[in-house]
Amino acid sequence: MVNLYDRVLTSRSLATLISLVLIVIALYIFWSALNWVRSRLLIRLSLHVDWDLAAEVFDATFRRHVTRRNINTHQALSSVQKLRQFMTGPALIAVLDTPFAPLFMVLGGIFHIYLAIFAIVATVVIMLSTYVTQKITTPLLRSANEASAEASRLAAFNLRHAEAAYALGMHGAIRRRWYERHREFVELQANAGESTGLLGGFSGFLSRALMSLQLSLGAYLAIEGYITGGMVIAASLLIHKAISPINRLLANWSDIVAARQAYEYLNTLLFEDEAAGLQMKLPAPAGRLVVTDAAAVAPGATSVAITGLNFTVEPGRTVAVVGPSASGKSCLARLLTGVWKPARGSVRLDGVEIFDWNHDELGPWIGYVPQEIDFFEGTIAENIARLGAVNPDKVVAAARLIGIHETILALPKGYDTVLGESGHTLSAGQRQRVAIARAFYGMPKFVVMDEPNSNLDEVGEQALLKTIATAKQHGCTVILTTQRPRPVGVVDDLLVLRDGAQLRYGPAKVMLEEVRKLRPAGTAEARSQPGEKKAVAAPQLT
Repeated sequence: MVNLYDRVLTSRSLATLISLVLIVIALYIFWSALNWVRSRLLIRLSLHVDWDLAAEVFDATFRRHVTRRNINTHQALSSVQKLRQFMTGPALIAVLDTPFAPLFMVLGGIFHIYLAIFAIVATVVIMLSTYVTQKITTPLLRSANEASAEASRLAAFNLRHAEAAYALGMHGAIRRRWYERHREFVELQANAGESTGLLGGFSGFLSRALMSLQLSLGAYLAIEGYITGGMVIAASLLIHKAISPINRLLANWSDIVAARQAYEYLNTLLFEDEAAGLQMKLPAPAGRLVVTDAAAVAPGATSVAITGLNFTVEPGRTVAVVGPSASGKSCLARLLTGVWKPARGSVRLDGVEIFDWNHDELGPWIGYVPQEIDFFEGTIAENIARLGAVNPDKVVAAARLIGIHETILALPKGYDTVLGESGHTLSAGQRQRVAIARAFYGMPKFVVMDEPNSNLDEVGEQALLKTIATAKQHGCTVILTTQRPRPVGVVDDLLVLRDGAQLRYGPAKVMLEEVRKLRPAGTAEARSQPGEKKAVAAPQLT
C-alpha cells in the first residue's frame, strides 16, 4: 500500500505496479495455503478429540447413571460435541490469530511510534471491554445452560412414563413442573442476552470510533510531515489488523465460554471416573462369593438400606433370599452384582471386590435379572446375546433353557422380532423369561435374579426350576430373591432378611424350620401350592 501510493502513482511505472501485484498475489496464495493447512489440521484434531473422548465420556456417564449419581446424559455427550465444534469454528481461529496483533503493532510503530501507542491503547480498551463482558455474561450463560439441560432432562424422563401419567391425569402436573424449569432457563437466557446486547453495542461503538480515530491520527501525522500519504492508508490497515483479532474474540466470546464450560465439565467427569480404566485384566471367576460385614446405602440417600451381611456361597450352590417387602432383597441383588458399592465391608467374587471389577470384562461371566425389566432397541436374539455378537447356538440354548424357544418362534419375526421402546410388546411373563434367557446366555458362573418368578405362570415356574437345576450342574452359583415358595424347595441355602438386616443363613431344610419360628404368634399357616410339600410354604409367611 505504501509503495502503491508513494511510488507507483508518483512515478507512473507499470513495471513497478506489475511487480507489486505479482508479489502480493504470491503472498496471498501462500497465506491461503497456510489457512487451508491449518483448517485441515484443526478438523483432523477435532476428530481425534472426539474419538478419544466420546467413548470414555459415554462409559463414565453410563457408570454414574447406574449408581444413580447426578448426571445429565445429554449434557455430557453434547459437551463433547461443543468441544469438537469449537476446534473447527471461528472462535478458535480468532484465538489463533491473536498472537499476530503485536506483530502489526510493531509494523505500525515502524511508521511512527504514535501509531503503535494508539494500537496498544485501543487493544487495552477492547480487552477491558471483553473482560467486563466475560465477568457479567459468563455466570448468566452458565446458569442458563444448566437450566436448559435440566429442563431437557426432566422432559425426557417424564416422557418415558407418559403412558401412566396420561392414564392417571398427571399431564398437567408434569407440564407445570417442566415449565417451571423451562421458564427459569428462558429468563436466564433473556438476562444474558440483554447483557450481551448492551456490551455488544458498546463494542460496536468502539470498533467504529477507533477506525475513525486511527485514520485521523494518521492524517495528523501526515500533515505534520512525520509520515507520507501512503503511510496513512497503510498504517490504518495495520492498526485494523492489530485490533480485529480482539474484536473477533469478543464476537465469539459466548462460543469460547461454552467450550471452556464443556472442557471443565468433561475434565471433572473423567477425572472422577479415571480409576475405572486402570484395572488389570483378571481370570474368569469360578463363582465363589464371600460377603463380609457388608452394608449398602442407596445412591443419593443417607440412611443404610441393608446392613450386617455375612455369608459365603461356594461355586455351584443356589441361595434363595426371602423376607417381607422392603426387607432389602432388591438392594442385596444390586449389591451382589456390583451395581451398588458397599458402604462398609466387602462383596467379593473369587476374592475380587465385585464393584471394582471391570464390568466389560466381568459381564460375560455373570447374569442378572432385575425386578423391573427393560429391553434395548434390537432383536430378541440381540437382547439375549446382550447386544454383542449373536451366537445362534447359545441364543437358542438360553431360550430353550427357560422354555421360551417355541414362544419366540411364534412371534411375527421369531428371534428377529424387534424389542425396545418402539418394538414388539411382550407380556409380563414373556419379558421375564426372555430376561432370564439373557442372564443365562453362555452359561455364566454367577447369576443373581430378583423376583424371577413374580410374573411366571405354572409352566414358567417349572421352567425356572429346570433352569436352576441345569445351572447347578454346570457349576453356576445362583442367588435369587423370592416371595413365592416354589423355588425355595430346590435351593441349597436360605438367607432370611428383615428390615434391611440378615437374620438367618444356612442350609435350606434347616432354615425353613427357623423361618417358621420367626412368624408372629397367632399367624395362620400359609397355604401350600397344590402338590407341594408343607415345609416349602413356610417362606411365604415372610
